[in-house]
Amino acid sequence: MSELSPDSDDPAARAVDQPIPSLEQAPRSRTSSTVLAFFLVAIIGGGALFVSGFALGRLAGATPGTSDGRQDLFRPFWDAYNDVSANYVGEIDPSILIQGAIKGMFEALDDPFSAYLTEEEYRSSLGGLSGEFEGVGIEMSTVDDAGEPCATVSATCHLTVTRVIRGSPALAAGLQEGDVVVAVDGVSTLDQTLDLVVPTIRGPKDSTVTLSIERGGQPSDIAVVRDVIRREDVQSEVLADGRVGYLKVLGFSSGSAEDLHNQLNELIATDGVEALILDLRDDPGGYVDAAQKIASEFIADRPLYYEQSATGDPIPQQPTAGGVATDPSIPVVVLVNGGTASASEIVAAAVQGNDRGQLVGTTTFGKGTIQEFKELPGAGGYRLSVRKWLTPDQVWIHGVGLTPEVVAEAPAEPVAGEDPVLERGIEVVLEALTASPTPTTPPSTNPSPTLAPVPTA
Repeated sequence: MSELSPDSDDPAARAVDQPIPSLEQAPRSRTSSTVLAFFLVAIIGGGALFVSGFALGRLAGATPGTSDGRQDLFRPFWDAYNDVSANYVGEIDPSILIQGAIKGMFEALDDPFSAYLTEEEYRSSLGGLSGEFEGVGIEMSTVDDAGEPCATVSATCHLTVTRVIRGSPALAAGLQEGDVVVAVDGVSTLDQTLDLVVPTIRGPKDSTVTLSIERGGQPSDIAVVRDVIRREDVQSEVLADGRVGYLKVLGFSSGSAEDLHNQLNELIATDGVEALILDLRDDPGGYVDAAQKIASEFIADRPLYYEQSATGDPIPQQPTAGGVATDPSIPVVVLVNGGTASASEIVAAAVQGNDRGQLVGTTTFGKGTIQEFKELPGAGGYRLSVRKWLTPDQVWIHGVGLTPEVVAEAPAEPVAGEDPVLERGIEVVLEALTASPTPTTPPSTNPSPTLAPVPTA
């Protein structure tokens, strides 16, 4: 497609979409899966809509008027518009009429991923693409005394800090995981829901917000100067007695590919790490470019996926150079579920379709289209499905999803500290390690990890 990568000087950039919540879901933790199902992330930064599968584009300055060939087609529209403008007895705002007409056109497509957006909605939707926000840098949830999710803050339902982002002003100010927020700028959080409190904590860079907290039963006030926050989309650790490197990708923002590259490089360089698990569960996607780069960390020389326009043939999308885990002697397992969508499905399909690793979990969401964001000057903008993406076998998974080789379902009632899907993934990747003896020399097509480990802070 014609969109440029988010690294270019042009503001155009690509990504892939699924239904978007008003706030992000919290990162899935292996030790708190019970709460996660209902977490709302407050990476307390404005407009934290997480788009998965959009592309930014530009309109070419359409010529006003209707072409001769479409005069009859558009005559009913102009007849209705002129009649409303001339004869409606109420007040008329012509711009509202035009926006309503555009909205109706997109609704007629019956595509949940294509939609007209008002100026506010357009700006808000684009706010999350870069992965950077203005705020304090914390994630929060509402939990009761037993650690179970709850909705409205009360004497038994607490607004709790679940994570403080590295390098954030919240961390510098002394906020800690487990702090209970009881007031924001002197206004109590009692009887409030998370989505009502979050906007009061968000705010522009260099402004100050005071959070009243309780820690260990002791109250205190912490003033935090808001700043630009970079969302942390990648988390990593070493599992299985040091044999398995684990990476959890929460989304595909503009910085996620570089972050994953650094953390993956560090894992590969860690003594004892022999296999990898890439956790894409509940990952709604993001930039297509990020998906291509992340998939390229595992696949060096075969098409990752295909893109197809409304009128063109499928075009193979090749790996980018520099992947640090393309050695086939390093087994890979990708964890997926029904929340694995769009850009994250591209990565999962690339690994599966190129026989680079196995999928473990349940069938993915099934979103096989790529959207493009375009601005309508003075009238907001829209997102429009402009491409299909196909697996390496040129299969369109839209509405179907990817089927994992190893089915592993999460329990209906998760137990804190237990993750049977991850445990099954560890079993599978260790079995693959046993079945595939390590070659004495790496294949010539595989770039070995020559980069020094890069700190992730």
